[in-house]
Amino acid sequence: MNIVTLDVDDPLWSATLEQLPHDVYHLPDYVALDAKRTETSPEAFLLQEDDQIFFAPYLLRSCADIFQSADPEVYDIISPYGYPGILMSEAAINNPEFPDFALQQFSHTLQTRGVCSAFLRLHPILGAGFSKLFQSDPLSEDGKTVSIDLTLDEGKIWAKTRRGHQSTINKCMRLGFTAKTVPYAEHIDEFIAIYEETMNRVQAKDSYYFSREYFEGLLNLGEKVHLGIVELEGEIASACLLFESCGIVQAHLGGTKSEFLKQSPFNLLLHHMRLWAKERGNKYLHIGGGVGGKKDNLYTFKSGFSKQRHEFFTLRSVIDTERYNDLLHLRANAVNKSVEELQESQFFPAYRAS
Repeated sequence: MNIVTLDVDDPLWSATLEQLPHDVYHLPDYVALDAKRTETSPEAFLLQEDDQIFFAPYLLRSCADIFQSADPEVYDIISPYGYPGILMSEAAINNPEFPDFALQQFSHTLQTRGVCSAFLRLHPILGAGFSKLFQSDPLSEDGKTVSIDLTLDEGKIWAKTRRGHQSTINKCMRLGFTAKTVPYAEHIDEFIAIYEETMNRVQAKDSYYFSREYFEGLLNLGEKVHLGIVELEGEIASACLLFESCGIVQAHLGGTKSEFLKQSPFNLLLHHMRLWAKERGNKYLHIGGGVGGKKDNLYTFKSGFSKQRHEFFTLRSVIDTERYNDLLHLRANAVNKSVEELQESQFFPAYRAS
């Protein structure tokens, strides 16, 4: 049995992914990029016994960033932005005892590193069924996400689209909007401008803003990154950044210029991208869920493109109870709240509740 903590420069990280279906969110280059953005340390845990593999990428974060009085050697771990989460080989999934054993070894390894809590977002497609595999540390369901089944023929994909969306797509085409896939590098400035305009308009939280360094860093992912756009008379109205890996196309970030909101060109963009993704032989176009997993207006919009749903789970684990409680009491005193009030907020870890 091999148990190891990997850094992004370890060739074993990429070699392990070659044995597992994975998303761009699991790649060392992506995890390293998000670590730079969040000022954390990129790592991955690997447990392998023959053909049984348990793999989890994460960001190691010091708890001293929120409490100057906290022990500087106390950490927590979080997922990179997006849907990374735990990966397991088929043999690991088929052994009833392996998932719990691997998760226990993961927790033990983290505890020896001074980690007091772990928050990981699982991949809704690659982690399907995982909630039934772990008995010792159950996963929390945080809503549902939407994907388009690209194995269907084009007629059935269209038939499963909400009539209102169909009408909007047809209207956009009549008005002269055109959708296409273009090189991300050639349109990065326009994409950033549209994305930031969109986040400003919806008054998004700070966590949904990214630096230019982040957007440029995505260029290093090469052919796994694509940009879909909708134009009207040479002007880009909507744009969406997509990732492609192992049969899954992921809608990562996107937006629409305010002046074109009335025409809703993003509908046409998603229609184009699903046909483009299908033509390339992919199985899913995953467009995600609502903000924070909620069934909000964003979720309602996305659900109009497909009837296919996925359960979205998170792993919320207290690794070191004593250290976790120490931080919880520090936080309660700092914000003049009781420990119970912080715990009732449902935010995890509760010592980071705002």
